[in-house]
Amino acid sequence: MPTRNVVLTDHHEEVIDRLVRSGRYQNASEMMREGLRLIEQRDAREAAKLEALREAARIGFTDLDEGRFDAVPGAELEDYIGGLPYHI
Repeated sequence: MPTRNVVLTDHHEEVIDRLVRSGRYQNASEMMREGLRLIEQRDAREAAKLEALREAARIGFTDLDEGRFDAVPGAELEDYIGGLPYHI
């Protein structure tokens, strides 16, 4: 496995030492790998959310372009939105 040196703040060094001492991780490398896995998982979730938002926007803009929408006067907008089902 490649080796890499990193500079840590005192706080982060204390966190690593505490987690290793607790037995949760066998060593600092194991703890850092777990941290990187968590970052990868978070990034994948965020990318999936962003893709879902892009798809929803694409569908919405297509609906607008094809005339599939309800025109609601501004004064009635709050009541209209309040009457929508939650899954929308």
